[in-house]
Amino acid sequence: MENRYLVSSCISLVLVYLVIIAGGIVRSTGSGMGCPDWPRCFGRWIPPTCTCELPANYQELYKTDSIHTVEFNPYKTWTEYVNRLIGVLVGFSIFFTFIFSIAFFKKDPLIFWISLLAFVLVGFQGWLGAVVVATHLATWMVTIHMLVALCIVACLIFVRYRALILTHKNQPNSINPSKKKLVNVLLIVLIFSFLTQIALGTQVREGIDEIALSMNYMYRDQWIGRLGLIFWIHRSFSIVVTLLTVWLMIVIARHLKSMPVIVRWMRWCTIFIGIEMISGIGMAYFSIPSFLQPFHLVGASVVFGIQFFLILAINNRRNHSSVYVG
Repeated sequence: MENRYLVSSCISLVLVYLVIIAGGIVRSTGSGMGCPDWPRCFGRWIPPTCTCELPANYQELYKTDSIHTVEFNPYKTWTEYVNRLIGVLVGFSIFFTFIFSIAFFKKDPLIFWISLLAFVLVGFQGWLGAVVVATHLATWMVTIHMLVALCIVACLIFVRYRALILTHKNQPNSINPSKKKLVNVLLIVLIFSFLTQIALGTQVREGIDEIALSMNYMYRDQWIGRLGLIFWIHRSFSIVVTLLTVWLMIVIARHLKSMPVIVRWMRWCTIFIGIEMISGIGMAYFSIPSFLQPFHLVGASVVFGIQFFLILAINNRRNHSSVYVG
């Protein structure tokens, strides 16, 4: 049962990241209203592939107000539909993760309760998906949708790490208390700084959505110039986050040599921060190419996941030389 839990939690984590990727693709391609109804798509469980499969008055049938007119596009419809299918798989996977967590109830009740929380959040996320469609992709709703996904990521990393610790017979770790305090302070500052950067990024994205809509999704080269102060704050703050990451990397590499897993994951965090910088620069100077938008979004989600794992690993009482989240 415990091994099944480890497998299920790993699959769930991978699927959550896949649905984040799919959501980024949906947003960057403007496919969010590819299915104008929910949970079905154009009234079907399997969406149409051409207008010949739709009633002649489908635009009137699926129009919910006088502003938004439904125009069938098979590529956008199926992009949104695949996103929904992955979301369903996430729901089933986290449900089984919760069921398997019963095996840990006596050893570590927190694994059970956080697994339950993850399952509840997935249900809430599904409801949010319906609200996003109903509000015609209201930017603030899309942002909340993304933040809930990060909460689910945090829950899954938390329970998977605790389960791995229980199933590995490791010795107590020997981190120097003063070095541990320094690393903790730097890591907490970095996490809050990065979350602030994500929040700023959502504001930039909301601004882009409004500008794109007002310009009928044309003249992409002018979108950045119309963003104003929020874009410059977001861009400048990325330098702060990068410097903090490099500083923490140096500190961990110097003082936590005996914990290679932490050093390795901190290197990956630094690499992904660099990728985030490069993709951000690419969007700013190359008229926000659509393929970079989901890349940038997923990169931020991965960085958050690594940072959350690091705070757990550094503060664990056992040595985790053989413990990892993947």
